[in-house]
Amino acid sequence: MPNPDHICVGAIAGSFGVQGEVRLKSFCTDPEAIASYGPLFTEDGQTSYKIKLTKPVAGGLGARISGVETKEQADALKGVSLYVDKKKLPNLPDDEFYHADLIGLAVFDTGGAELGRVQAVHNHGAGDLIEVAGPGLKTSLLLPFTLAAVPTVDLTAGRIIIDPPEGLE
Repeated sequence: MPNPDHICVGAIAGSFGVQGEVRLKSFCTDPEAIASYGPLFTEDGQTSYKIKLTKPVAGGLGARISGVETKEQADALKGVSLYVDKKKLPNLPDDEFYHADLIGLAVFDTGGAELGRVQAVHNHGAGDLIEVAGPGLKTSLLLPFTLAAVPTVDLTAGRIIIDPPEGLE
């Protein structure tokens, strides 16, 4: 189970060039901000990397990573997700949330019936979708993460209230 205080801010998409540079995929709103959060670490927290951006490249950012000096070392890191301690990230406005804060929240409908829990947050390019699963649902429910479909997010109480469009329940 990943540490809830750690947020995934990017991933290594492969090597770039022959000098050990990597192609970095940033999940930050401002992609280049990934380099400003200090050392980034692997999901298990065992390995940390200092990141120095070099130049934009196709499909991401070119970067030098501490301890990586050859193409082979860079290739070996392909697919590694990079995390930062949530305390190092900027505070969000009241109507924005980190995906990690939503996962696991209890989900209720507007009538107060518990439907399940948030299993995941997906984004396939047209906005965030929350995936809700629970014993009362035949299959996972995918809802647009909009004010209309999700009118209430209460992180303190650990719950959200959904108002699914007709036919989705």
